Amino acid sequence: MKKIRSTALALGAAAIGYYVYHAVTYVPTSEWEPAGMGWLGVEMALPIIALTLIPIVFAFTGEGILSALTGRNSAEFRDGLTGLGTVRSVRQTGVTVNDQPQVHVEFSVEGSDGKIFHSSAKMIVPLTELALLRAGVVLPVRYLPGRTDKVEVDLSGDAAAAQHAMNESLIRKGITTRHKLDIAERGIATQAVVQSLSVTGNIRDGHSEVELGLVATRPDGSSFATRVTKFLAPASVGHVQVGRVLRAHYLPENESEVVIALPVNA
Repeated sequence: MKKIRSTALALGAAAIGYYVYHAVTYVPTSEWEPAGMGWLGVEMALPIIALTLIPIVFAFTGEGILSALTGRNSAEFRDGLTGLGTVRSVRQTGVTVNDQPQVHVEFSVEGSDGKIFHSSAKMIVPLTELALLRAGVVLPVRYLPGRTDKVEVDLSGDAAAAQHAMNESLIRKGITTRHKLDIAERGIATQAVVQSLSVTGNIRDGHSEVELGLVATRPDGSSFATRVTKFLAPASVGHVQVGRVLRAHYLPENESEVVIALPVNA
């Protein structure tokens, strides 16, 4: 964005400079030509165009605005590292694009190396989605290793990269294991009904450990009972109440290990 703005300013300065230079060095073509004609030639269009385009360039290269118009991250962040941004606060900036507000979001970001840093981003948010952007929501973000004061919410649509970042974070925190992730990736997809729920009292990174009694369905329609322990964020506990139907995966050779899947921002 800075390069685009710098280029616009340089071209604008060149256009205005040429106009002034032409006017100052202008030589009348005849003795009857009125004075000051050097300022009134076609060259006067140059500063007019420059003073019109420069504000437009600055407006459309504002933080989050170009991304909203293109649906892509800026060139600077497009190949940045993927991290997990937890929303700390949201406020509107007063700028709107097509009646949709620009917001300033403060994030707590967990980088790909597990380090936490505070950062911020500006983005255009549809009015219908504004209420969903609240403190505690986790979003994939793109960041630059040498400059962590600014991030961009990931618009690449690369679900695999976002899922990988989430998985690595959960492993580092001890909330899941690579073995369970392998079951989720290779296992048979099924549904499981919660028959019992108990809290063990163990807490890890703000997640409470619960023990679930499940009845899972096999592909042939038969079912089997098993028990699962899982660390859950407080907001996710409501999704595993008795009677709930959950998405789950298991390996046929070991029905005692069932992995359940819950929404990230439940």
